[in-house]
Amino acid sequence: MDKSNKNYYEVLEVPTTATQEEIQRGYQQAKSAYSHDSLALYSLMSKDECEKILASIDEAYSILSDPAKRHQYNEARGIKSLDQEELYLKERERRESQRMTAPVKKETSMTKIVAAKKFNLDYNKNADFEEKIELTIDFAGDFLKEIREYKNVDINRMAEMTKVSKTYLINIENEAFDQLPATAYVRGFVYQYAKCLKLNPELVANSYLSRIKEARREG
Repeated sequence: MDKSNKNYYEVLEVPTTATQEEIQRGYQQAKSAYSHDSLALYSLMSKDECEKILASIDEAYSILSDPAKRHQYNEARGIKSLDQEELYLKERERRESQRMTAPVKKETSMTKIVAAKKFNLDYNKNADFEEKIELTIDFAGDFLKEIREYKNVDINRMAEMTKVSKTYLINIENEAFDQLPATAYVRGFVYQYAKCLKLNPELVANSYLSRIKEARREG
């Protein structure tokens, strides 16, 4: 591996059309092969010989890893350089090949299916009630309960979907404001409640908080 009779591509054992990633990989492999930890190699070569080769590897990498220096080196040795577009296409082909051969993450796909099923709403739509929901701007607790039942979501499933306890959900629907936590928490609970029922969460949460404030003023 004497650099006097091998060019830099041969030093790193990569083709003249190598991408930057291939050059990086060739450099790491070459350094590893001639490292001080390679006992088998040092039984065949002297320490000085290995250090000269390592210096040659570093020199080769310093030239080939720099696009401008690599271009000058190629021209000086009469090596045809790949232009940026060719390098881009070559790299894209390599990545596409990796993508096509990569194992399908079935677990991830199954997780998505389970999540989609968890939040799926299966109910018979009533045009009049849908219009009532659409036109409502004041969402009282009993109306939220009516919507939940209309969309076939029982209280247990709602608790699972929202990650909010059944007690708080029932208190929200009954407007038992004195049995609810701080307003900031209530807003988050109602926001999730509305989101799971495919309502406008901002509108519903703000509307419900207005009812809480009004009730407290009257109280």
